[in-house]
Amino acid sequence: MLVISHKVSIPDQEIETGAIRAQGAGGQNVNKVATAIHLRFDIAASSLPDFYKTRLLGLKDRRISKEGVVIIKAQRFRTQEQNREDALERLRLLVRSVAVPPKRRIPTRPGKAVKQRRLDDKGRRGERKRLRKRLRKRVEY
Repeated sequence: MLVISHKVSIPDQEIETGAIRAQGAGGQNVNKVATAIHLRFDIAASSLPDFYKTRLLGLKDRRISKEGVVIIKAQRFRTQEQNREDALERLRLLVRSVAVPPKRRIPTRPGKAVKQRRLDDKGRRGERKRLRKRLRKRVEY
C-alpha cells in the first residue's frame, strides 16, 4: 500500500513493477543482474479520487503516456530493493504534486515611473541612432 496522504492511498495490486537490466557502466554484473525497476501505474483504472485522476491526466509530463499510464524507470541505486523504493517515492511525489491546486495569477500593470523610464530610454536610443547618421554637406548656389 502506497500512502499518498492520510486519506488517499494506492493499493499494491494497482502498481505493476518489474526488474530490468540497468543502463550504463556497471562492471562485471551489468549483463547478469536486473537491478533497475520499471514501474507502471494506470491512472484511469486506479482507485484514486476523480480529482487526482483528472489533474494527473492533464499534466504535461513525459512520464505519463498518451494512454494515461505513468511509467517510471528507477536505476539510481545498485540494489533492486532501493530502486523499487525510489520508484514508489517518485510516484508518490508525482501524485502529491497534483493535490495542491496552482495559484491563480493576478495580472498586474506597469507603473507610471516604469512607463516614463521606457519612453526616456526610447528617446535616448533614437537620439543616439540619429547622431550616427552621416551629415550631408550643404551646397550653396
